[in-house]
Amino acid sequence: MPQELSYLKETASQTAGPYVHIGLAPGAAGFDIYKRELGWDIAGPNAKGERIRIEGLVTDGMGSPIKDVLLEAWQANADGIYAHPEHPGEVEKGFRGWGRVITDFETGEWGFDTVKPGPVMGRHGAMMAPHINLWIVARGINIGLNTRLYFSDEAEANAADPVLNLIEWERRRGTLIAHRDQQGDVPLYRFDIKLQGEDETVFFDI
Repeated sequence: MPQELSYLKETASQTAGPYVHIGLAPGAAGFDIYKRELGWDIAGPNAKGERIRIEGLVTDGMGSPIKDVLLEAWQANADGIYAHPEHPGEVEKGFRGWGRVITDFETGEWGFDTVKPGPVMGRHGAMMAPHINLWIVARGINIGLNTRLYFSDEAEANAADPVLNLIEWERRRGTLIAHRDQQGDVPLYRFDIKLQGEDETVFFDI
């Protein structure tokens, strides 16, 4: 190591702070900054497939809701295609496959509407079960947390999913399953995220 570098100290880390939602989702925080809020429209009006709603809570190790969380979601369309130039295939006009939501400041609840994604081709030709990728950031989290949401009514696909099968214990795999219910005409999937403690949600180091 060069002598001058041996005197450098590690840069101090800092959490996302209590105001991350203002910078990343100002409209939801009551600030009229952008003409068009970034990241809210995940599927767009032309997306085919089953329209669904996803709701949940993010809780701490004591089970208390965390009320200043921001979540980003990435997903494929109903054909298992991502809206990305390096992903083979085309998506519907207006399909972004990406969205951003914040928790309700009073209840801690979060939710978004989208279409149910299809199976996605993974590495080495292995088919991955339908899923939505989630990134979570909040006050007290130094590095954003990455996890996945799978669907309870895709049991056969989930059993063969190469990522879920990396998780040794079935109980731990269960923390990644969103449970289906019905809310009027739209299927509702419930997905609660626990940051610490018993039944902590599985997070991925990516």
